Amino acid sequence: MNKDESIRFATKFLEDLLSFFGINVAVDSTIDDEVIQLSIPSTSMNSLLIGKEANNLRALQHIVSQALINRSASITRVNVDVADYKRQRADHIARQAEDWIREVRTTGHSKRLNLNAADRRIVHKVAADYSDVSTHSEGEGRERQLIIEKSQLNL
Repeated sequence: MNKDESIRFATKFLEDLLSFFGINVAVDSTIDDEVIQLSIPSTSMNSLLIGKEANNLRALQHIVSQALINRSASITRVNVDVADYKRQRADHIARQAEDWIREVRTTGHSKRLNLNAADRRIVHKVAADYSDVSTHSEGEGRERQLIIEKSQLNL
């Protein structure tokens, strides 16, 4: 299955899955950096589709991705968003990261945060703009934490 077929399949598969639950919407699809981006418009079912801590959203992504893998698709990475939830969350986490970084720079004390992988990635990206702050992750699985600390610069 080539790139265009993969996108069409993922879009139709997600639309069919949603319609099984009585949600009849047209899913918007694009491709960005070899990841199929599937956007579900806002409905009265947003909170159900997103789920607690976005677990349902991640489950939808996993299901679509597995369907692509089973079809030997050329692209199998999928990002599903509902009513721009992920974009809004990313913006919120980026703003929060600025506050955390400011706190670490002011106090000199490291900050340990329990964040999911996507949120950790956002904080790493924001922190990369600061030469006097570094970030890294420690731990495994759900116990993985992000650490923000002042860089150990040898001046």
